[in-house]
Amino acid sequence: MLAKFFYLEGAYLILAGIILLVTLFVTTRPFMSPSAPRKGIVGVGIVLALFIGAHFWITTTRMAEVRRAFQEGKAVLCESRMLRKMAQSIEIKKGVAGWQIQEDYFVSPSYTRPFHLARCIVK
Repeated sequence: MLAKFFYLEGAYLILAGIILLVTLFVTTRPFMSPSAPRKGIVGVGIVLALFIGAHFWITTTRMAEVRRAFQEGKAVLCESRMLRKMAQSIEIKKGVAGWQIQEDYFVSPSYTRPFHLARCIVK
């Protein structure tokens, strides 16, 4: 679960680190009060942690919905990064083109790239 968290939220964690560094820089200026760095880092850190945690929860919930819908035979739309000019998404359905789920990816022998469940929605 922790590896999935770092994989899905890694970019946001890096951005949060940069935001915390900017907060530290701003709150340590001479015109700020001596307690500003502590208050700023704690306040901004809590907000960032809540946002990142909420995003992870929403993403993993959607992934579970997509997995369940696929197993029930419903159509799933996934973002296609290969076909940017023609189609922005691809429809995936169980039993069509050999689609199956391996870990957190849709794979098919007809497609060279797998599709991550986090980039899919139920149609």
